[in-house]
Amino acid sequence: MKELVIATQNKGKIAEFKQILEKKGLIVKSLLDYPDIPDIIEDGTTFSENATKKAETLAKYLNSSVIADDSGLVIDAIDGRPGVYSARYAGETKSDSANIEKVLRELVDVPSEDRTGRFVCVIAVARPNEQTLIFEGSCEGTIATEPRGSNGFGYDPIFYIPELEKTMAQLTSEEKNVRSHRANALKNLFANQADWS
Repeated sequence: MKELVIATQNKGKIAEFKQILEKKGLIVKSLLDYPDIPDIIEDGTTFSENATKKAETLAKYLNSSVIADDSGLVIDAIDGRPGVYSARYAGETKSDSANIEKVLRELVDVPSEDRTGRFVCVIAVARPNEQTLIFEGSCEGTIATEPRGSNGFGYDPIFYIPELEKTMAQLTSEEKNVRSHRANALKNLFANQADWS
């Protein structure tokens, strides 16, 4: 079995990657398995820049195949925010609840038909001395007026999927991993790069 390092300490992301990648016969490790690795500053202005920087830095450091994602919520009514700043939208200290509260405040007067948005995920696959590969996935929805559901993380409780009449946080892990932005990015990866690891 091939081993792959996921460049994140986010336990929610790690669980999602494992559920998808282990079915492909991969042994998945994360930055939680490498506590001595220094933090990588995500200072890019796009999801692609941040994902690429993380993947390439760690692939060189570990001399191993690494995938990194940068993802976030893009809301049309507020000019694409929070975007690349999704994780720290309400301040430098990461807080899902504070981020959700800020988004809902900014949308308080926006009618339901204008609360469109999408989760976007860009995955970078880096290997030592090889060109980095980039894959993108998204998931369309609208922004609910209040949080609903307890599964998932981040903005999942306010990301409403109209055809399912549920927020992302009301889906089971299996349901989420069929349609999420991260799942769609990984589908693109596997469709375009069969022997990528």
